[in-house]
Amino acid sequence: MPHILVIEDERDLQKILAFNLRQAGHEVSSVLRGQDGLRLARDKHPDLVLLDLMLPDIAGTEVCKALKHDAATRGIAVIMLTAKGEEVDRVVGFELGADDYVVKPFSVRELLLRIDAVLRRKDQGGKSAGTAVFGRLRIDRDAHRIFVDNQEVVLTALELRLLVTLHDRKNRVQSRSTLLDDVWGIAAEITTRTVDTHVKRLRAKLGPAGYYIETVRGVGYRFCEAPEGAGR
Repeated sequence: MPHILVIEDERDLQKILAFNLRQAGHEVSSVLRGQDGLRLARDKHPDLVLLDLMLPDIAGTEVCKALKHDAATRGIAVIMLTAKGEEVDRVVGFELGADDYVVKPFSVRELLLRIDAVLRRKDQGGKSAGTAVFGRLRIDRDAHRIFVDNQEVVLTALELRLLVTLHDRKNRVQSRSTLLDDVWGIAAEITTRTVDTHVKRLRAKLGPAGYYIETVRGVGYRFCEAPEGAGR
């Protein structure tokens, strides 16, 4: 039974979420404050956190950042709940490591579908165990860690999914719309230029291994077939 932690300071909404989550077969814990949510996440290690961004003690963005920078909680999925629905807000949320971004007011049914989608992606990621080595790049799937020339590179959850998706489909062109569907999932209420922004940032983080991700003009991106000659 998946364990969902709800960090939400609106008591009525918190109760509605807890009721519907339990009806859907989830175990639920609820807190009103960000610091309490961080303590509970470290203690109970839930499968997913529903995180309000406007909390009374600390910003939800800081909660997400703390979760994703702590090795003990990095693997917990995070869905942000907020009234801020501009594309720039969504992009910032994904950059911080959020797995999804839901704008208030929202349909509880839609939220449940998004929760299922995030948990399904997380479960599928866990099944892809083992270590993949490609030239200067090493992907440790079990630990969700990336290394370039044996130096660890810290990626957000979304950047990691983007890299693994491209790597696993090497030498096959992935259109921007395909990446939005397969990496961002059903939450892809953002434009295709966001894919370009994330690929650019991912390449920068990968440094000398960034050239493994090739641009196919007018179409999308492709992970090269072999590390030799990449980017040439």
